[in-house]
Amino acid sequence: MVKKKKIRTKGKLQLSRYFQEFEEGDNVAVVKELSLKSNFPSRLQGRTGIVKDKKGNSYIVEINDQNKPKEFIMEPIHLKKIEFMKKNDKK
Repeated sequence: MVKKKKIRTKGKLQLSRYFQEFEEGDNVAVVKELSLKSNFPSRLQGRTGIVKDKKGNSYIVEINDQNKPKEFIMEPIHLKKIEFMKKNDKK
């Protein structure tokens, strides 16, 4: 878990990450932005989930928390889109 930012990025926000858009069903990873206060538990750092819906500027993300599916409301700056490769795809 990242506990502090590099000196050149301290206090700065990436606007492209703040305004990124997700579709319903996208797979995302939780990457906590240290410059902002987060409204979700820190144990979710690094977990993956599925975007269920959009609520205002935030997204509802379903994450399995101790084998139970739970929904969390997160701002897009704390999310990172991930792509899963199929096992049979070979390039």
